[in-house]
This record gives sequence, structure tokens and C-alpha cells, in this order.
Amino acid sequence: MRPFPIAGVQMHVNYGQDNIPMMRHKLDVVMLRFPSVEMVVFSELAAYGPSMDHAQPLPGPAELQFCEMARQYGVWLIPGSLFERVGDLIYNTTSVINPQGEVIGRHRKMFPFTPHEMGVTGGTEFLVWDIDGVGRFGVSICYDMWFPETTRTLAAMGAEIIIHPTMTDTIDRDVELAISRASAAMNQCFFFDVNGVGGGGTGRSTVVRPTGTVIHTAGDSEEFFPIDIDLSIARRCRSTGMFGLGQPLKSFRDRNVDFTLYKASSPAKKYLASLGPLVKPGRHAEAVPSPAPAALPPLPAAIPLMAAAIPPPAILPLL
Repeated sequence: MRPFPIAGVQMHVNYGQDNIPMMRHKLDVVMLRFPSVEMVVFSELAAYGPSMDHAQPLPGPAELQFCEMARQYGVWLIPGSLFERVGDLIYNTTSVINPQGEVIGRHRKMFPFTPHEMGVTGGTEFLVWDIDGVGRFGVSICYDMWFPETTRTLAAMGAEIIIHPTMTDTIDRDVELAISRASAAMNQCFFFDVNGVGGGGTGRSTVVRPTGTVIHTAGDSEEFFPIDIDLSIARRCRSTGMFGLGQPLKSFRDRNVDFTLYKASSPAKKYLASLGPLVKPGRHAEAVPSPAPAALPPLPAAIPLMAAAIPPPAILPLL
């Protein structure tokens, strides 16, 4: 198996505007400077930012432009994502485009960032694909990573690298960097996470090995990061263990436990239902009442001072 050069594009995204001309320009620059690159990945919602005003059916005008861009340079292109309109429904969808400019699959974000990404319907299907002589790829989008079931399912389907466009513009980016490392280590796969800047995120895209070690973390400004990915590393980790140690995918395969949490009859459903509706907190959210504190035990009886029993200090003569 040969190394496979992938370039992440951490780009400034304008909210509600057509960013596709800038994406084309960035692709031009990447391919001029790094002609060995075989796949280019943009951030989530890079095309128009997090605005549903440009939602469109797929195939549609934006996707057709991306197909032409991939065909022009003969590269695999993951152009982040855009809002896909299907009748009255809106999905957050990424297209996977091959070097011939053909869409070989689409992934609909399974976990919209509710309650902050309201009006978006979650997808239900996983997407993996093979590149001859390289290995098996999978894709997820942004908040999907917060649900380990998504990455574990892709890994169990054979994905050796997860391509992960994201748009994180919130203060929890540090947490996501930790999740990226944990996802790679627990599933013994590469994790290639691309965030935007400006209206598209706070940057700090990251690429992680199957050992959980970080290959690169970007800064908070625009950046290209072309990286040679060798998927044989993932195969070796899965075969002999991370650093020759844990083999979690095999242990997961050979498990005795049946995770009843996912069954409709699970007792856990009662607790989860008690958490209340999934709504955006208001300015004056009603506080959850705390239980009354237990009564404090009575103070002990006052202890009489024993000052009288202490002899006064001796008076020393003046010298």
C-alpha cells in the first residue's frame, strides 16, 4: 500500500455568501504548490456558511461546480458540506467526489448540533469507500464525533481513516481536539479533522494517527496542511495493537456484553427521559431545585475557659 497525500484547507468562510469562488482559488493554490496531493478536504458548510438561504437539492449547482473542480485537477474532493433541500426537509450533507468528477456517495450529518442547529434533519446512513492501492475511507461531520457510536461504526465497517469536516466556532474546540485523539486511538484509525475560520470556525484543524498521537494541529488563521497518510499504520495497529498494546476493535468484536442501552425497553431510557426536552436555554432559565440540605448536628456545649488555671508569666527584673 502506498502513502496517500491529503491536503486540508482551513479557509475563511463568510456567513450566507457564495464562498465557492474562493474555494476554487484555494484549490488552485494547493494544486500549484503541492501537485502530489490526491485528496483535498474543506470544512463543514464552507460553500455558503451556516445559512439555509442557499439550501439546494443534490445534485445541484454547487455540487456540479465541485465536480468540475475535482475533474480539472484529477483529485478526490470533499468540499466540506452544504445544506441539502429534500422537499420540506433540510440536511447537512457532504459529497464525496472522485478524480473523474463523479459523486460516489453523500453523507448526511447524523447529529445536527441541536438545539443550535434547529431545522436540520439528521441522516441515518453511514458512508465508507475504497481507493485502490490505498485503503478504506469513512466520513462524518462535526457534531457526529461527539457520539462515539458513529466513529466506532465506521471503523467496524473497515474505515481506516475518518474524513471529518467541521465548523466549530465555539469555546469547546479544546474538547473536540481531545475527542479527535480519543476517536483515533479507540478505533485505531486516522482522524482528519478540518475546521474553518472567520464565519466558519475558530480553526485549529487537526490530524491524528491511529496511535492517538497528533501529526498536526493548525493555528487560528487560514492554512493549507498537506500530509502523507500511510494507512498501513492503521492496519498494523489493528493487527498487533497500538504500540503493541491494546487491540480495542478485536476486543469489541469478541465482547460478551450486550449493550441494552440501544433497545427500546432499556431501563436507561427512563433516566434519559427525565433530562427534559432538547431546547436552547433562555436568558432566565428556571433553575433546577436543589435538595434541601440535611440538618446540621447541634453544636457541643461550650467548653469553659481554663484561663484561671494557667499561671501568670513570671516578671523578669529589669537589667
